Amino acid sequence: MHHTQRGFALLILVFAIAAMGLLLAGIGQSWQLNARREKETQLLFVGKQFSRALESYQKATPVGKASAPASLDDLVEDKRFPYQVRHLRQLYRDPMTGKADWQVMTRDGRIVAVYSNSDATPLRQPEALPKYVSIPSDTEGAQYRDWKFVVIPRK
Repeated sequence: MHHTQRGFALLILVFAIAAMGLLLAGIGQSWQLNARREKETQLLFVGKQFSRALESYQKATPVGKASAPASLDDLVEDKRFPYQVRHLRQLYRDPMTGKADWQVMTRDGRIVAVYSNSDATPLRQPEALPKYVSIPSDTEGAQYRDWKFVVIPRK
């Protein structure tokens, strides 16, 4: 009888360890999903800052000057004026890559959109994105790099 109790206790211990392992795996997945969701929210925040900066640059453009910046640095320090003008406080790091490795779409050598360099799959569906996020028609928004941060179209 003594050996049976010891075997039963060992079996319960094995089941308890397996259950704890499953519980910890579930917690780990939940934590990872929350971390991705937070990075995505941060990406949308920074994208909004770029969108507003592009709009600010456009609105501040003196007559006869280009209405879009030639580089992202022009958003941080607009040298078209004799005094300091900033449309963006700083060049933010891309939350998805951890680097300031933003990609840009240009027209006539001028920036019209900013986007992430990440090829990770977004959690949000394209229809749930804010208006300042444009997704080109040749993509389905399957990667973060498909999210183009543009000036919000005014009606």
